[in-house]
Amino acid sequence: MDYAHLQQAAKDHLWMHFTQHSRYDTEDVPVIVRGEGAYIYDAQGRRYLDGLGGLFVNQLGHGREDIAEAAAAQARELAFHPLWSYAHPTAIELAERLAHLAPGDLNRVFFTSGGGESVESAWKLAKNYFKLVGKPMKHKVISRNVAYHGTPHGALSITGLPGLKAQFEPLVPSTFRVPNTNIYRAAEITHGLHDGSDPEAFGRWAADQIEVAILNEGADTVAAVFLEPVQNAGGCFPPPPGYWQRVREICDRYDVLLVSDEVICAYGRLGEMFGATRFDYLPDIITSAKGLTSGYAPMGAMIATDRLMAPFLEKGEMFAHGYTFAGHPVAAAVALKNLEIFETEGVLEHVRETAPAFRATLERLLDLPMVGDVRGDGFFYGIELVKDKATKESLTADECERVLHGFLSRELYDAGLYCRADDRGDPVIQLSPPLVIGQAEFDEIERILRDVITRAYAL
Repeated sequence: MDYAHLQQAAKDHLWMHFTQHSRYDTEDVPVIVRGEGAYIYDAQGRRYLDGLGGLFVNQLGHGREDIAEAAAAQARELAFHPLWSYAHPTAIELAERLAHLAPGDLNRVFFTSGGGESVESAWKLAKNYFKLVGKPMKHKVISRNVAYHGTPHGALSITGLPGLKAQFEPLVPSTFRVPNTNIYRAAEITHGLHDGSDPEAFGRWAADQIEVAILNEGADTVAAVFLEPVQNAGGCFPPPPGYWQRVREICDRYDVLLVSDEVICAYGRLGEMFGATRFDYLPDIITSAKGLTSGYAPMGAMIATDRLMAPFLEKGEMFAHGYTFAGHPVAAAVALKNLEIFETEGVLEHVRETAPAFRATLERLLDLPMVGDVRGDGFFYGIELVKDKATKESLTADECERVLHGFLSRELYDAGLYCRADDRGDPVIQLSPPLVIGQAEFDEIERILRDVITRAYAL
């Protein structure tokens, strides 16, 4: 198709996700046609630094022939077969690899097609497990305010973003929210009890709210707590010191499963294969996707402990749940090659070595009057924008629409940086670049952000 045809066909037929299509009444739809390394190129030949890794997905960069060849070789040998009572070698090998990489005894790998399916599977497993072990009332889930866990009905119910949920009500009942760990907003979150100057005390308070929620609902009714190692929505909230250890204690006390939702944070994003390893805690379930294949094929995985598998090994029992394309042979081959490259090219080591420089480069933006906070971990950062740094006054909804969506998003893209300007919670710019970039790309990101944010503040 020529460019004019592409534009018209997109506007006439393509239903894009999370998209206000009215924006394209007077604008062209951005059409990305290829990628190379850390950069993507549009249909008119313009180049952009992929500062979001597609959507927190691309760990190794674009255009890797070795991954493409692994996919092609597998497609020639066995293009598809389901895992419904059958297996195939790539799924077996990948399950074994992930079990060895995961912490503790998270040895059981249930494949999915993506992150939302992994979260959905984890909640179903939690409910099914407790029924099998004689605790049938344990079905409720606790998650954090502003947290995003996916779009399927169950995963959306666990999500803590009312604006994404209202149009789909009624959702699945029995989900409850607790405060998140946004230390920049600690005074607001705790109603003045903590101001953020003592991160450990704030973290203890935030973790203790999970215990309060369990007791309020009744410990015999709560099945699981779903938390991200670094919370995505709201702008990359890292855990305060001791937070995860206290959460683990609470879950153990009340026999509540701890689900580490690592759809974004796994596979090197924080410098370790799993976020649980990065922050030294042992969950009962890890949900993952995205970076498992670096986006070269769709795939997710729920990884569970041996304890959770045990009841399903009894005669006549099964987990009556599954997906047609889960564990797809081609996707599994891509994942295996992806993980092999992590080892041969020292990707985790690279992230750990360069993450301090990435942080320091982004923190240079703190001299701008509109930048209130820079937060995150590894190669996963959020930059919160404010009207007044002294008071931390945020942008109003109208200002977000005008400045964040109406100006910043387009200007950053036009300046050659693909990233995310988001106002789920407070207004932030989010960055999650490929894990293979270095100081030259860090500087390019900072330079573009500085220019565009400076111009946005003048509006």
